[in-house]
Amino acid sequence: MPVKVTVCEGCCCGNVDKGHPEVPVNYLLDAWNEYDIAKHVELEISGCLGPCSKHNVSVLKIQDKEIWIGELNEESHYKAIVEWASKFSSIQGGDAIPKILQDHVFDPDEDY
Repeated sequence: MPVKVTVCEGCCCGNVDKGHPEVPVNYLLDAWNEYDIAKHVELEISGCLGPCSKHNVSVLKIQDKEIWIGELNEESHYKAIVEWASKFSSIQGGDAIPKILQDHVFDPDEDY
């Protein structure tokens, strides 16, 4: 599948004991089912992806391009990921990152 969303729920991401917001895994899984996104966009809930300083990290993969986003602290960030993935499940497909996530994009090789 050429389009994939990987959401970290590892050592820091979603760890409320470390002061980080919870990762809304059930919301994401439910949204993937409700909007029938899985046909075109794979969702993976993973262990630690690294860049722990960015806590609550996700990677949007389109073909061979990876877009890393971090510091996803609000429900609206995850809603934007669902909306982005939904576009790939319809004829609107495109790789434009929602505005609310643009300031959260980082390079894991430089920001780690």
